[in-house]
Order: sequence, then C-alpha cells, then structure tokens
Amino acid sequence: MDELPEFDRKVLEVLREPLESGHIHISRAAKQAHFPARFQLIAAMNPCPCGYLGHSNNKCRCTPDAITRYQGKISGPLLDRIDMQVLVQALPQDDLFAPHQSENSSAIQDRVEAAFQRQLLRQGKPNNLLDSKEIDLHCHADSATEHLLRSAMLKLNWSARAYHRVLKVARSIADLANSPSILPAHVAEAIQYRRALREH
Repeated sequence: MDELPEFDRKVLEVLREPLESGHIHISRAAKQAHFPARFQLIAAMNPCPCGYLGHSNNKCRCTPDAITRYQGKISGPLLDRIDMQVLVQALPQDDLFAPHQSENSSAIQDRVEAAFQRQLLRQGKPNNLLDSKEIDLHCHADSATEHLLRSAMLKLNWSARAYHRVLKVARSIADLANSPSILPAHVAEAIQYRRALREH
C-alpha cells in the first residue's frame, strides 16, 4: 500500500482483524462468512504532508500540527499490528552515485531459509504465528535482555501486543544470526524496527 495515510480511515481499520488473526469475518444482513486472510502488509508513507520532514535540505515547511494530523491518520491500534516500522532517509547525492558493496542475494536467501528451518525444527511453525503461550516458551530472554525490553515498553508506552511482537521479531533476528538465545543486541535491533513515525 503506497501513500498509506491517503486511504480512507475505515478501510485501514478493517485491516486490523486479519493482521491480528489471519482471518476476516464478514457480516451481511442475516448471513455471515469467515475467510482465511493471512497476508504480509508492506506499506509506505511520507513523514509529513510535503514529504521533506527530516530531509537534509531543510525544505519542510509543515507545521507541527499539520505533521501530527498527517501521521495521526494511521491509528495507534493499526500501528500496533505493524511489526517493523522503518524510517528511510533520502540518500545524499554523493552517496547515491558512489560505488557500494552489498551482500549477494543468494547468500541472503540461504541465511533466511536456514533461519526458517530453525523455526520449524524448534516449534513447528514460523515465529510470526506463535501465540502468547508459545512466545513464553520459545522466546525466552535472560534477565539483562528482559530488562532492556521492559524499559523500552515503559518508555515507549507499548501495549502487551507490541511487547509480544517485538519479542517475535527479536527471536527472528536471533535465528538469522544462528543464535539459540535472544541476546540484548537482538532485542535492541527489534526495538529500532518498532519506532513509529510520530516518535521522530
């Protein structure tokens, strides 16, 4: 979904049910239907109405109220169900044209497939499908890691849902690193992926 805030608010709120449960319930007159609706949501939006908030050229002239209204079109409950929220800054021209070395796609694919197999061997399903009891069993963190996560929860005013979702992302990061345990570095990375636009 491109330009996420431009969609009707009612349309966006309807996404909450399938994002949470993987199913959609439709009621029409005297009939009801229940359908599977598990999907991966990828959405993009500008940080403000003009699109230049945080840009190095300082071209943004949006007022704080305008920025708050624009970002507020995405409700807290919907943001709560989006596991990874990444702010992508514009590249400076020098960086854009400079040669870069990147990891080979086949190497990334191998690492992702290996992480996925670890999840299936450990719990019989991907991390994103774990329920709360399974999270307690398979996403256990040591005291230092747990302290970091709880501090972030209090500081960022997370719900229990957000807390569990960050744990599952941290478990996936640990799997990608072939780590049997969730370490503070994995949780710290997962927290960074959870930062909402309105916090910047």
